[in-house]
Amino acid sequence: MGRSYIVEDTVEGYLSKLCEQQAGSVTGLLIGQSSTQRDFVVMATRTPLREDSNAAGGNSLDKEWVTEHARQVSRMLPGGLSVLGVFIITDTDAKDTLTTLRQLVFAVENLISSERLWKPADDDVTDCVTLHVNPKTRKTVCRTFDVKDPKSMAKPADWKYQSGVCSSWSTVSCCLNVDMLVPLPDNSTSAESMDECLKEELRVWAHQLESGVCLMDGKKLAEDAELTGGQKRNVRQTYTAQLLITQDDRRLNDVVQRCGGSVSVRGGIHGRAYLHSNKPKAKLAEKLLKRDVVSTVATRVQMVLDELLTSEESKGSSRDKQHTEQFCLPHRIFCPVKVSGPVCVCDYQFSDEALSEVTDRLKEMLDIDAAEENLDNRQETPAETLESDPAAEPTVEAVEVLEPKRSSYIGVAMATAVALLATAASMLYLNDV
Repeated sequence: MGRSYIVEDTVEGYLSKLCEQQAGSVTGLLIGQSSTQRDFVVMATRTPLREDSNAAGGNSLDKEWVTEHARQVSRMLPGGLSVLGVFIITDTDAKDTLTTLRQLVFAVENLISSERLWKPADDDVTDCVTLHVNPKTRKTVCRTFDVKDPKSMAKPADWKYQSGVCSSWSTVSCCLNVDMLVPLPDNSTSAESMDECLKEELRVWAHQLESGVCLMDGKKLAEDAELTGGQKRNVRQTYTAQLLITQDDRRLNDVVQRCGGSVSVRGGIHGRAYLHSNKPKAKLAEKLLKRDVVSTVATRVQMVLDELLTSEESKGSSRDKQHTEQFCLPHRIFCPVKVSGPVCVCDYQFSDEALSEVTDRLKEMLDIDAAEENLDNRQETPAETLESDPAAEPTVEAVEVLEPKRSSYIGVAMATAVALLATAASMLYLNDV
């Protein structure tokens, strides 16, 4: 017996609309949540059209473009939501597209998993779904592949549409202060070295978070405790969690060595996870929330590093003297998948961006027509600008903590730097020789 997929009926309408509007083959992603018993598909999004269509070889499938879209979409999914698989709309026979879909689903999973800093769990579902839709007959063929098995063969799966799939899902959220100081190798202050050092430190931090304690509404629940135990069934529930992290003592035995600088990642972030209404356990809530916290911090750091790498390639690296640079990481903005539902996707807004740019990305990446007034940008409030004093002593650090809404930190400002607008999570690059 194959896996069973419970699919939001709006997905059926979305796929039907694509069948009517698009000419030629259309690919896209299926987004939802997996469980041991069944999977839930809450939305689908087409692959954006590539501006340089010739690079894709006309109507041929551009695997790299599809997988890069999946990577970007994965960054926009809070805890509990993930890319479950891919779909294709084509009048080509389903048997003839099987090889293409198999290649796509493996490529998508490989790229997304390469960015994950948390370790897979034994109970993680490793089956990914492929869906073939014939635009003329509207017939659908659903199959799954075990992406952890390179020799996996296609298995038939059950695809059922249903209304209100995620209308009663539970929401678990938390606020967490992040404070990491990452040393950089001596005589190596390029963005590439920052990238390597930060990823390693983030892995260590993710491990600390994974072994930390999670409190639900101030209580430590047993792993097998039902999250909605003692409460009404099929009623939307919200929980506030606390993540208590024990610092790793590994540095006590570290060798003292000269470093060329350091990177400080500081700020308060908002983590969020959604859980299906089919008897979710406290263990699942904790796992999804912790993964979301790790992913959202890593995503923001990577976004800034990508810009630094691009800047170094265009201008060349000139960091040959002692100075400090401060970079503001973007803050998180949520957008509801459905106006009446609890489930949201997210995007990241830099301080110099307007909300219209967020709505444009939501349209391009997730094909969501979001109105600016429906965006939730209150969870992470940007901090004020902190100006530095050029006459001050270069070795003096000034830290100010603001608490207008949740924990919003201003980063460390050195006398040799001009502090930029710090968001709820901010990164500071210190180049001390």
